[in-house]
Amino acid sequence: MPLKELAERRNSLHRKSDAQTVLKHALDDVQIGPVAMVSSFGAESVVLLQMIAQINPATPIIFLDTEMLFPETLTYQREVAAYLGLTDVRVITPNRNEVLEQDVDGLLHQANTDACCDLRKTRPLAQALENFGGWITGRKRFQGGQRAELPLFEKDGAKIKINPLAKWSSDDLKAYMTAHNLPRHPLVAQGYPSIGCMPCTSRVSAHEDPRAGRWRDSDKTECGIHFDNGKAVRPGQAA
Repeated sequence: MPLKELAERRNSLHRKSDAQTVLKHALDDVQIGPVAMVSSFGAESVVLLQMIAQINPATPIIFLDTEMLFPETLTYQREVAAYLGLTDVRVITPNRNEVLEQDVDGLLHQANTDACCDLRKTRPLAQALENFGGWITGRKRFQGGQRAELPLFEKDGAKIKINPLAKWSSDDLKAYMTAHNLPRHPLVAQGYPSIGCMPCTSRVSAHEDPRAGRWRDSDKTECGIHFDNGKAVRPGQAA
């Protein structure tokens, strides 16, 4: 079955399903094939990670360590994985030779944020996902931009991308974390409601959009790991 048709059928099937049902069915879907979750272990990641742990703690979890993350994120990743009992967290780092060739001084982000994200996120993730038929993301419609019309299932190059929390609101996430007593990322309380790499993430004031601190004062809204026909999505392109 063509992947676009497969995604459309799954969207129709799960139009009234809750996130846990979407997740469980996606992980067992023989037509999609092996599925991994890609997680930043960021401000809201623990919700989806907890759901995965309840369904199958051996689900592969891909964590991109760009080598530019906040130390708090690295600590939180280890603590959350242990707390939830996740047994297959795969920490992916950029290719060492490529970093030495293209960003030996760690300043590429100052000259070209897209090139930095491509080097440290897009390429490593593409390699990590090679043997999977689908991957799970934590994207939500309320985050706006390219995510405003986000479906539960979508064709992503030669794979199916699954967005179980697409319909959730910020209040839904907070309520779930409270109800399940889930550990919070320590930087949230310090004014970082959306957390990426340290050089490209800033604090956000109360009146700003939660993602305003990502690539502040630029047109960039996505890191580039969300592909369109196998290519990295750039600002202004459809996801």
